Amino acid sequence: MFLTSAGDDRLGKMMGEVFDSPHVAQAMKVTNYMAFMTPGIIIMTVLFGGTFGGMSIVWDRRVGYLEKLLAAPIHRGAIPFGKTLAVMIQNGIQVLAIVGIASAFGVHFETGFLGIMALLVVAMFFGAILSSISLSLAASIKTMETLMSLMNLLTMPLMFASNALFPSEAMPSWLAAIARVNPVTYAVGPIRELVLHGWNWSKILPGFAVIVGFAILLMLISQMIFQRATTD
Repeated sequence: MFLTSAGDDRLGKMMGEVFDSPHVAQAMKVTNYMAFMTPGIIIMTVLFGGTFGGMSIVWDRRVGYLEKLLAAPIHRGAIPFGKTLAVMIQNGIQVLAIVGIASAFGVHFETGFLGIMALLVVAMFFGAILSSISLSLAASIKTMETLMSLMNLLTMPLMFASNALFPSEAMPSWLAAIARVNPVTYAVGPIRELVLHGWNWSKILPGFAVIVGFAILLMLISQMIFQRATTD
């Protein structure tokens, strides 16, 4: 994560110099690339952090701890739920760290403390989406290498086919069309509004509703898949 953050910082400085040009900034509707990129970095961190829920299942199976959990007098659906909740909390801590770093670099959060809490909720539920997908795959996958390969195959296209790091206005028309239906865009959108523009509910609520609804649905699906996969 630290290597990724360092690379993102270099990208931010490089693109920041490009967007210093008033013509580029006007054409792409971005005046402060560091502030524009902050929501993208938040979601990028959550995107990759969400895979650890499934990785922990694979590791628990490898060391024999999963068998002990399955033998315990608890509902089996509580296992993936607990893993998802742990990932959400971890993601929340990472997001707060990124917010602190962004503030130190001069990024101003238009909605203040309440806005930071709101973007934290969006980021944590987005982490639940990735964690639930990872857990669903890990229910039947036996090796960590296979799981990571599949998750990378999913996360990398999601990341770079969204408006997380570049505005949709700067994309080719076909890529902008993909970005409009990309779940990452629905997560970045509300956070970017909270950081850059304020409480614009018409743009915050649709993305928030999609992310929370999708997260709840996938959490329920991951529990069903896990229970079926671990039933003798």
